[in-house]
Amino acid sequence: MKVEPGAAFDFMSGKLGKIVFRNVNGKLIASRRPIFTSQPTEAQLAHRERFRQAAAYGRSVMADPATRALYQEAADSRGMPIFALIVADYFNAPVIHSIDLSSYAGMANGVITVRALDDFGILDMQIIITDDQGTPLESGAAHETAPGSGTWAYVAQSTLMASTLLIKAVAKDRPGGMTVHTETFVKP
Repeated sequence: MKVEPGAAFDFMSGKLGKIVFRNVNGKLIASRRPIFTSQPTEAQLAHRERFRQAAAYGRSVMADPATRALYQEAADSRGMPIFALIVADYFNAPVIHSIDLSSYAGMANGVITVRALDDFGILDMQIIITDDQGTPLESGAAHETAPGSGTWAYVAQSTLMASTLLIKAVAKDRPGGMTVHTETFVKP
């Protein structure tokens, strides 16, 4: 049976006995209190901690008018609550689809192209070139070829003599999520 609780209950949330009240998209939802019969696993505890960190990031975004405006615009266009969008962004690290080395031959001015996407945008893309032992030889920022394109280009600064190079792309998003992808380049 559907009951209209009235204006007094519009913003009600919490627990009353064995009933939990929540406000979801302006509607009051009442449900039974969950009953937990066992201790949480390590994975569950780790997920709860990560969620706590996501909520803390969400609160910091809500307190910063400039960053909040970015998320608010995206939340409005997607038809979802702003806090849910912020938490989702925290949980979704960037994805690096590929590193294209077809225009790179280990020489200066060679171009390394990276295809990477994030649900709310990548803020920084770094390229690190090492020898096969992991010794850094060159590094620097890649630049997005066009805003929102997901294609990043890095122009090599020096000619490298090593016959095998490891090309590492490091993508970072607004909440600090990071993804690393490595390709091996062998000089012909």
